[in-house]
Amino acid sequence: MRAVIQRVLQAEVEINGQTVGKIDKGLLVYLSVGKGDTIKDAEFMAEKLVNLRIFADEAGKMNRSVLDVGGAILLVSNFTLHGDCRKGRRPGFDAAAEPALAQQLYEKVVELIAEQGVAVERGIFGKYMQVSSINDGPVTFLLNSSRLF
Repeated sequence: MRAVIQRVLQAEVEINGQTVGKIDKGLLVYLSVGKGDTIKDAEFMAEKLVNLRIFADEAGKMNRSVLDVGGAILLVSNFTLHGDCRKGRRPGFDAAAEPALAQQLYEKVVELIAEQGVAVERGIFGKYMQVSSINDGPVTFLLNSSRLF
């Protein structure tokens, strides 16, 4: 799995002009499931998202997690994170998981985040979405469940 994690003051996802997910302070996470990903990848990603210390403490150091600050997570599926742009001019998506597996593991990440006590909002898997956010910092990280980066 791959994720782009943004610390936000607020974020919202809309489909056809209707808000389907919205948070205030927390994390906007774009998540992509790759071929070969398993439940272990979902467990790793959920645990890391909930416990990653990227919010400031009273000394201004990144030392608090979304759980510590009472924030929420807006999780948006985004298979394009597995796009390969190294050759040619059109990305290839061979590394992305098939939709059925990707949706199953995406839903598992949502479930595991909620089980850890963090409010989680979401987009709708496989739909065309408009996402808006106010990045706080800006603070943006890349995460890979295979620990490639």
